[in-house]
Amino acid sequence: MSEEQAGGVARPPARQWRRNWAKLKRNKAALFGGVFLLVYIITAVLAPVLYPGNPSAPNLIISLEGPSLTHLLGTDELGRSILGRIIWGARVSLLIALGVVSVGLLVGVPFGLISGYYGGRVDFGIQRVTDMLLAFPGFLLALALVAVLGVGLKNTVISIGISMVPIYIRLVRGCVLTVREQVYVEAARAVGTRDLGILLRHILPNVMVPITVQTSLGMGTAILFAAGLGFLGIGVQPPMPEWGAMLGSGRAYIFNAPHVATFPGVAIFFAVLSFNLLGDGLRDALDPRFRV
Repeated sequence: MSEEQAGGVARPPARQWRRNWAKLKRNKAALFGGVFLLVYIITAVLAPVLYPGNPSAPNLIISLEGPSLTHLLGTDELGRSILGRIIWGARVSLLIALGVVSVGLLVGVPFGLISGYYGGRVDFGIQRVTDMLLAFPGFLLALALVAVLGVGLKNTVISIGISMVPIYIRLVRGCVLTVREQVYVEAARAVGTRDLGILLRHILPNVMVPITVQTSLGMGTAILFAAGLGFLGIGVQPPMPEWGAMLGSGRAYIFNAPHVATFPGVAIFFAVLSFNLLGDGLRDALDPRFRV
């Protein structure tokens, strides 16, 4: 048994990482998603530099102006710069996406590990609760939770995050059911390693690839769900610039000022698309079943 197998942690050599990177680079769609995602993150981080003004300050004199040299994407019904609000909205959407996947990871991964490793009654109980959560479509579950918890940024993150938890539980459980039968896990049990040590040192590192892929896809879904709640008026509340809320307020002007709703919709589209393309590329590059 090699040292890597005895340790119970899959440590691909540097050559394997280079091979994965080369495979990812050959995926043009994944590269597009990665580049646009990088632009999106830079925009969110540098929002105060890119648009130093207050994106929520109204100016009714210039309300519903079309795109011009002064306001590249036009203004909304309150005379606020749509470009500025999209730039600041990138920060809000990224914060929501990070918060949602954090809730999914912190709750779903531990329960998935416990369910898959111990099995029996523990597995039965966790899976029945998971089945109940999965009985609701994800967006409807988030909608119901927001109705109970109330509107706002924090409650939006919690509601969407809870809707993501059963996905992580099922994903991690399925991976653990395979990994727990490996020789290095049996060897760790034989030498008296405690269950917590086996889960953290030998099992968790070997299920990180599907978790990583799901996290990328989950961030795109989180942005989409948050935009849907904002569009319905029960997500992030004005005057905070959030793309879904901007799209919802702009639908009233879709005929006489279509730019008010068009540009936030385009921002949502490309942000979600970039996460999905990158997630698909990571799956193809990291999953051994896709290697030639």
